[in-house]
Amino acid sequence: VAGARRPTAASEGTSSRPHGPKEALEKGEVPVGCLVVHHGEVVGRGRNEVNETKNATRHAELVAIDQVLDWCKQQNRDYTEVFANSVMYVTVEPCIMCAAALRLMSILSCLFMLGNCRFGGCGSVLSISSDDMVDSGEPFECVSGYRAKEAVEMLKAFYRQENPNAPKSKVRKKNNRN
Repeated sequence: VAGARRPTAASEGTSSRPHGPKEALEKGEVPVGCLVVHHGEVVGRGRNEVNETKNATRHAELVAIDQVLDWCKQQNRDYTEVFANSVMYVTVEPCIMCAAALRLMSILSCLFMLGNCRFGGCGSVLSISSDDMVDSGEPFECVSGYRAKEAVEMLKAFYRQENPNAPKSKVRKKNNRN
């Protein structure tokens, strides 16, 4: 039927908690975690692995996408059909890079706990998820704000701790000469 794209996130019937933000926090990563649910089954999980792998592209969403692709291969499933009927649950609004990847995969929808006013690709900075773009996959539904307080507390915990991966300061200390 023309115009009848796919079921909505609400019809997926899952109110899952994103996978991995606490594990990411314990590893010194920004506490972002996610999972991908396809017809009620978790088919992909991810957490930030940027510091751990020293690879700036290992955001939770991309790790989860890789897991879904592996699941599709193991199950002999067409990844386009799987993503078209899957919902991603994620701690923080996907950044522009991750939103573009989700759009290229034609994911059904993305539910995130907290907006990302610096890098958000689902409306906070750019609307990669819904803008008209040529040859960039299907637009997808974004829903924000579920369990926001939980996400805020994890982010506060991250920013309270010292980042062991931060470069040593190059600032010279002034001598106290009188």
